[in-house]
Formats: sequence, structure tokens, C-alpha cells
Amino acid sequence: VQLQASGGGLVQAGGSLRLSCAASGRSFRAYDMGWFRQAPGKEREFVAAINWSGGSTYYRTYYADSVKGRFTISRDNAKNTVYLQMNSLNPEDTAVYYCASRYYSGVVAKSVGEYDYWGQGTQVTVSS
Repeated sequence: VQLQASGGGLVQAGGSLRLSCAASGRSFRAYDMGWFRQAPGKEREFVAAINWSGGSTYYRTYYADSVKGRFTISRDNAKNTVYLQMNSLNPEDTAVYYCASRYYSGVVAKSVGEYDYWGQGTQVTVSS
């Protein structure tokens, strides 16, 4: 599985951005997808995940407390793409954002080591 993240940029505080992560390979719908971010001098941290529930078209979503209510993760299986809609951005959201994936496991993964595949990252900068 190869992941290609895009959509980052410079935005003013209060603005919005939508990140995209295009995945190669087959059976995309069965992959759990996550977004992480890493600010300068800090560890990579969990942002959001969208997990297949198994055996159906239902997906569960999970968010870090710091982005809950402002960010929305979604996916389009026909396009092998996962999105992260980011609203009400603030300077603390400035970071390189990475998408990640792993084959369906039935439980949410919020740590870096639980994902098998990573995109190259896209820079998000929020000015005050």
C-alpha cells in the first residue's frame, strides 16, 4: 500500500483546509485509515481515524480531544481516498500531517506503531 497525502498549505487562524490521502492497492475499503501530525520538536500524535466495522459499509470514526468538533475524517472507497476536513484552525494545529493505514483489525489504533503504511506528510501552517 502506498499513500500520497496532499492539501496542506498556509491558512489564517479560523480558516479551513481539507487534506487528502490517496491510496494505491486493492481492498482499500478493508483498511483502517488514520491521520497523525508532528509539530517541530514534538512527537507524532494521533489526530483521527476511520475504521471499517467489518462485514458492512459502516465505518467508525475517532478523534483526538484537541480536534474533536473541528476536524472531520471521511473516506471515499471508490476513489481510494481518505480526507481530513479541518475547520476553525488555530496556530497550535501547525504541523506536518501524515496519513497512515493498516489492514482491518476491529479495534481503533491511536499510536504510531500500530500502523503499517505511511504517507510522506503534508505541511499545514496556521498563522495568527
